[in-house]
Amino acid sequence: MRQILYFLSILVSVYMMIMVVRIILTWFRGSVRIPEILARITDPYLNWFRQFKFLRIGYLDISPVAALAVLTILNQALAILAGYGTISIGIILAMILRVIWSIISFFIIIIIVILGLRLFAYLTNQNTYSAFWRTIDTISQPVLYRINRIIFKNRIANFRTSIFISVGILIAVYFILRITVSMLIGLLFILPV
Repeated sequence: MRQILYFLSILVSVYMMIMVVRIILTWFRGSVRIPEILARITDPYLNWFRQFKFLRIGYLDISPVAALAVLTILNQALAILAGYGTISIGIILAMILRVIWSIISFFIIIIIVILGLRLFAYLTNQNTYSAFWRTIDTISQPVLYRINRIIFKNRIANFRTSIFISVGILIAVYFILRITVSMLIGLLFILPV
């Protein structure tokens, strides 16, 4: 039975990799043609998540993230069952917490990278009027605004200072959350339920 569960875990992992390739290829519409086989394999599953309106925030569609999160939980459950032969409520909660943390940490890292790109453009006097930089600004400005409102209250901060402080705060939040989540996951794994 354990070999079957291990094999299923491998199949889920392979399917997740195929989905990631499919998702990345959609970012380059027009310049890269998505192979039809990838679309036929992944789209039925992805389309099921696309039907949920709450997974769309403006132009941002996070349904692929939700789809991958569900597969990650399934994959972890299969791997734990294959390895230990049993599963508990604590382990299930730890897996869910791990997936939630993966999603949150992904977005924190993406925002740090975007703010880093914006700082690089500012320091090197890049032409920031292209579509790429407008997209970067669309994502970075709300984050900068919120962090500045918390730190500087009603004072106006220099743009470079604002980015440095925002990146520093996001890095600190990332590591504090990472340590906290790791401790909680460790506690949940030993929880006898």
